[in-house]
Amino acid sequence: MRLPPLDQLQNAADIVYRSMLPTPQYSWPLLNARVGAEVWLKHENHTPVGAFKIRGGLVYFHELAAGPKPRGVVTATRGNHGQSVAFAARKYEIPATIVVPHGNSREKNEAMKALGVRLVEHGDDFQAAREHAVSLAESEGLHMVPSFHPYLVKGVASYALEMLNSVADLDVLYVPIGLGSGICGAVAVREALGLATEIVGVCSADAPAYARSFEYKEAVERPVRTQLADGLACRVPEKSALETILRHVSRIVEVTDEEVAQAMRLLFSSTHNVAEGAGAAAVAAIVQERTEIAGRRVGAVLCGGNVDRDVFASILAG
Repeated sequence: MRLPPLDQLQNAADIVYRSMLPTPQYSWPLLNARVGAEVWLKHENHTPVGAFKIRGGLVYFHELAAGPKPRGVVTATRGNHGQSVAFAARKYEIPATIVVPHGNSREKNEAMKALGVRLVEHGDDFQAAREHAVSLAESEGLHMVPSFHPYLVKGVASYALEMLNSVADLDVLYVPIGLGSGICGAVAVREALGLATEIVGVCSADAPAYARSFEYKEAVERPVRTQLADGLACRVPEKSALETILRHVSRIVEVTDEEVAQAMRLLFSSTHNVAEGAGAAAVAAIVQERTEIAGRRVGAVLCGGNVDRDVFASILAG
């Protein structure tokens, strides 16, 4: 994937800001004390859909609206990408169908329905839902909105543009990897700004496709077993995202579901913010590497806060 230059990133950010304000980045003293480093959280849990994905959807649909209006769109999701598509489709008055796997988050499903989508449940994981979405696009004449695309990357990159412009001399930025738009957006901004910030990817140890692909320097498929970090539940890496990651990301840290749960509790007790599993993954990686990053200035993308109430209650009680 060709990384977008600074002017394109700024133009994409302007599109995003027509629908939402920039999100804050805070360094919380209690979190810093417990980790032993100066940690800056990028609060993407504060967007209108509670996750960073909305940024990509707004830019994608802005570009889509420049051509003939489709009869409808379809996509696959575990939740946050679907809310992004639903939010933007409603803005542009385009009917949207969202395919989710069976057993998907109830509250994410309800949030998408509230935005007016037709919700379809199919398959046991994201990849199966994605393949069914492609089939629906072909059979019903719908526009397939991919989960990874240069327009999506330019849109979500606006979070990194905000953060890296606001926090000077950030040593390391930890970014969760689902299919890759978030980390590719961070890479694009770092390169466009000419910064030395190290970018570290974070994967679930129970969804290690990107971690193994990074290790082997080629795309490899791996099963998904995570029960908590559904936003990281990727079975098959996106080739163009992997190429960018291999070229520009220093390493990938793997975090277990238990480490993610501990990070969710830490975030709530030290900042009183709610993080979903994927949203807490970057902090879990920081805790895991606390010895190596002691005393440094590090960033973590709290990429979403959409966790079901009963799940979060059980984690806090754990």
